[in-house]
Amino acid sequence: MINYLRHMAVFARVVDEGSFRGAAKTLNLAPSRISHTVADLEQYLGVTLLYRTTRKLTLTNEGSNFYKHAIEILKNAEAGLNELNALSEQPIGSLRISLPAFLTTSPISSAIADFSKLYPKVSLSLIFTDHIVDILNESLDLSIRVGWLKDSSMLARKLFESRRILVASKAYVSSRDIPYKPSDIVSWDWISFDIRSNSVEFESEHGEKVTISYHSNLSVNSADALVHFAKKGLGLTYIPEQLVDEAIQSGELVHVLPTWKIKSLGYYAVWPNKSRRENLTLLLVRYLAERLANT
Repeated sequence: MINYLRHMAVFARVVDEGSFRGAAKTLNLAPSRISHTVADLEQYLGVTLLYRTTRKLTLTNEGSNFYKHAIEILKNAEAGLNELNALSEQPIGSLRISLPAFLTTSPISSAIADFSKLYPKVSLSLIFTDHIVDILNESLDLSIRVGWLKDSSMLARKLFESRRILVASKAYVSSRDIPYKPSDIVSWDWISFDIRSNSVEFESEHGEKVTISYHSNLSVNSADALVHFAKKGLGLTYIPEQLVDEAIQSGELVHVLPTWKIKSLGYYAVWPNKSRRENLTLLLVRYLAERLANT
């Protein structure tokens, strides 16, 4: 039976993901390999665990009962690894982490690279995406979130804050009257980010707060795309400062309304309350917090 423990883990992942393809993606294996592993397990047990259709997988009664046992075994194995990692001078295991796509070359990614060098026996799987990721459904151990967190059952630690600034291309700004206050730019063209509302709050150097709403003819789902289309002269957008530093220094982009501030962004590490790899997750979170404290 010990030879089939890996088969049980693959079967449990198929159930968690709801498909062979989803399990293959998270396990970095070919879908055909996943299907063969489950079929091999069914042949060994002499029962059908899953009903397969072109649209979905459904657990049989035997599969449902077996899944409960498989999950329990995996939880106990994870608990054992957590205890050993707590005692080990050289942590071992794997972590699956999601980050916004615009952080691919950021200080956070650099810190993760250094963590990997420091703990070479810890395997890291990084998913870069600007889409909102469901930590539990995607079987993530940690997610780096940017913005301001709402109440949730997840655990979180703030890593740092960064400034956002309003920018547009030099040519676009030159074609408009010089703006002095937020109301002057309401009628300008805007490039919007599809996961945030079309309104923005400004604060003057004297503490006056003003919120404006704007219309956008172009909406994107990538922070890098915001920068690209701003450079192309399609209008205003506001973006983390570090993404446009070079473009502003070169004159390709202009900081619009520089005396008015936009609320900064918080950068958080977020993880499940009952993490499967608690000690490894906390090790990485603490490392990131220390490295990025002065960012």
